[in-house]
Amino acid sequence: MISIPPGNERAQHRIGVLVPYTNTNLEPDLQMMAPPGVSFHFTRIGGYREDVVPDADEMVGMGETGIDDALEMIAGCRPGSVLYGCTSATLAHGREFDIALAAKIKLATGAEAFTAAGSITFALKTLNVARVALATPYVGEVNDRTVQYLASGGVETVACTKLADNLLSHEQGAISPEQVYALALRADHKDAGAIVLACTDLRAVEAISRIEAALNKPVVSSNQAMMFAAASVLNTKDFSEPPCLLFSRLR
Repeated sequence: MISIPPGNERAQHRIGVLVPYTNTNLEPDLQMMAPPGVSFHFTRIGGYREDVVPDADEMVGMGETGIDDALEMIAGCRPGSVLYGCTSATLAHGREFDIALAAKIKLATGAEAFTAAGSITFALKTLNVARVALATPYVGEVNDRTVQYLASGGVETVACTKLADNLLSHEQGAISPEQVYALALRADHKDAGAIVLACTDLRAVEAISRIEAALNKPVVSSNQAMMFAAASVLNTKDFSEPPCLLFSRLR
């Protein structure tokens, strides 16, 4: 007979997640952070090329790619919420597009819907932060659009730092937490109320607590912000590792 440890009973809340097909970090990040009673159900999506640098044109193309089939698959598990797991594919189009996509996902699935970009804005509003330092693995034009997207939500970017030029998708996913930590410290600015680490394939979650301890200010990453947004409708206070100043707002 199999013995099930306390806290590992069948999940009461299902979260559907649309994952870019080359992304290898969103799934483990969400599972690392999940409170008890939550299960994740993933569907992969495309619309960009694996062997091409994910520049603004690639991300615009991904955002425009139809996701009706993916939404039908996700809806089949009857999730309570659905996450759109690419930050740059919606912010490359702007805030109105991002909001419209979330509304489309909600209509198609009957679930609460959160995009990565929209979740970052929600997290910063929760933290009452109006100025940020931005750190990403993106190329310059995608960073420019990220700054514009944040500005459209009332957030000023006082510093913007990228890791390197021309990283392919798999190369972005291979960036280590140590590199993310160093990038965040390099990006910090005295006027920034928080550090934003954008990109769902960036291993930021593992570095958040160290960055916050070093800088004494909150950190908001794409995956952490999506987990926070989803948890905000669950009324849960019992998060798994890692601890962070954002999650403390639900405790």
